Amino acid sequence: MDYKKLGFRCGLEIHQQLEGKKLFCSCKTSNLNTTEPDITFERRLRAVAGETGEIDKAAKHEMEKSKKFIYEGDSEDCCLVEMDEEPPHSINPEAVNAALQLAVMLNAKIVDEIQVMRKTVIDGSNTTGFQRTALIAQDGELKTSKGAVKIPTICLEEEACQKKEDSKDFVKYRLDRLGIPLIEIATDASIKDPEHAKETAELLGMMLRSTGKVKRGIGTIRQDVNVSVSGKNRVEIKGFQEIREISKIIEKEIERQISLKEKEDAHVRKVEDDGSTSYMRPMPGAARMYPETDVIPFKVDISKIESAELISDKAKRYEELGINKDLAKVLAKSDKAELFEKFTEEFKNIKPSFIAETLISSLREIKRKNVDVEKIKEKEFEMIFKAYDKGKISKSSIMDILSDIAEGRFKNIDHYKVEEEADTEKEIEKIVKEKPGLSAGGYMGLIMAKFKGKVDGKKAMDILKKFMK
Repeated sequence: MDYKKLGFRCGLEIHQQLEGKKLFCSCKTSNLNTTEPDITFERRLRAVAGETGEIDKAAKHEMEKSKKFIYEGDSEDCCLVEMDEEPPHSINPEAVNAALQLAVMLNAKIVDEIQVMRKTVIDGSNTTGFQRTALIAQDGELKTSKGAVKIPTICLEEEACQKKEDSKDFVKYRLDRLGIPLIEIATDASIKDPEHAKETAELLGMMLRSTGKVKRGIGTIRQDVNVSVSGKNRVEIKGFQEIREISKIIEKEIERQISLKEKEDAHVRKVEDDGSTSYMRPMPGAARMYPETDVIPFKVDISKIESAELISDKAKRYEELGINKDLAKVLAKSDKAELFEKFTEEFKNIKPSFIAETLISSLREIKRKNVDVEKIKEKEFEMIFKAYDKGKISKSSIMDILSDIAEGRFKNIDHYKVEEEADTEKEIEKIVKEKPGLSAGGYMGLIMAKFKGKVDGKKAMDILKKFMK
C-alpha cells in the first residue's frame, strides 16, 4: 500500500508496569493472581459529570450496561486503598524516579510539579470509578530509522484490575494488579507505516527495559494503536500483547477502514484472537478528566536523575570485552547483566566472556533438563567464581556444580576441588599404560570421566602429551 497517498496517520500508546510497590500504597506487586482470594465484595458504578459539566460518553456507554462488579483479591497484595475504603497514600517516589529517568532518555521537558488527575472509568476495572494518572513530561523525541517520532506526553498511572469473568449481568475482577505503577508513553501521529509502528514500539520497549525498573513477561507491557486514513475518523485499537502482531493488525484495520461505505464515529476497538478487531466503546474525551484532591502534588527534583544506558549500547560494550555478538545481546537484555558487571569488576583474572557464558549459556543448557535454575542465586555464582579464580576448581567442573545446586544435590565446594598435580600425573600415566594405542581424544575422554571435572582440561592434555611420546 502507498500509505502516504492513503493519508495514513498512526500513533502509539505504550503502557509498561514497574517493579516495586504499588503507586498509592505499600502493597507488593509480586505473586499476582496465584493465590486463593480472601477478599470478596461487590460494587455498582455510575458515571458523573466532570469539571466541564458533561458526562463522558465512553463512561456513559459502560454505565448503561448496568452490570454488577465482583472483586476478589489476596490481602497479601491488596489493602483498603484498592478496595476504595481508604484514601490513597502519597505517590510512590521510586515509580516517579523511573518515569523521570525515561523522560530524560527521551529528551522530554519534565514538569515542575506532578499533579495527580482522575480519569473516569466505569467498566469496573477500577473500584473507584476512575483511574489515577499524572503527567510527568512533555515534548520528547524518539529517533527511528524513518525519522524522529515526537513524544507529546509521558504519564505515570495506576494499573487496572484484571478481568477474570464476563457475563451478561456481571463482571468478575481480580484486585491484585490494581494500583501497580504504569508508565504511559504517547507518540504523535508521525508514524509512517505499519512496520514503522512496530519499530517504534520495539525501541520504546527497549528504552523501558534499559531503566532496569520494569516488570518482564506477558501482560506487563501493552500497546494501543491510534490509526486512521484520509476521510475516516480515528480508531483506537487496544491491548496488543505481542509487538510482532502490530504491523499485521494495523494493515487489517486500514483495509477495514478503506472498505467502509459510511464514515464511522471515532471509537475504541479490541483485538480478537484471529487478528481482526471489534467495536468496544465510543472514544473517550476531555470530560472524563478532573483533579485528584486526595493526593498532595509532588515537587520534582531532577538533580539526581540520570539517563540509563540503552540495552543496545550495553550490548556493544560487552562485545568490546570479547563476548560474541549474539551472547552480548542476550546478556544485555537479561536480568543477569547486573551480576555480570559486578563479577567482571570483582574477578579481573577471569575472562568476561567466560563469566557471560556461565551466567547465560550454562544456565540455558541446565534449564533444558527441566531444572529450576532460579535456585542458583548471586551468592552461589560468587562462590563458584571465587573458587575458580583461586584455582580451587576447574572450568569443566562448573557445569556440574551449577546442576547440583539447581537440583538440590550440592553440599560443599571442596567436593569439586581439583586434584593435586602429582596425583593427576599418576592417574593419567596409569590410563595410558592400561589402554595403549588410543588417540589423544580417546584418552581425554577416559581422563575427564575419571576425574569428573576435578582436573583442568588443558592441564590434563599437557600431562597426557608427556606419556604419549
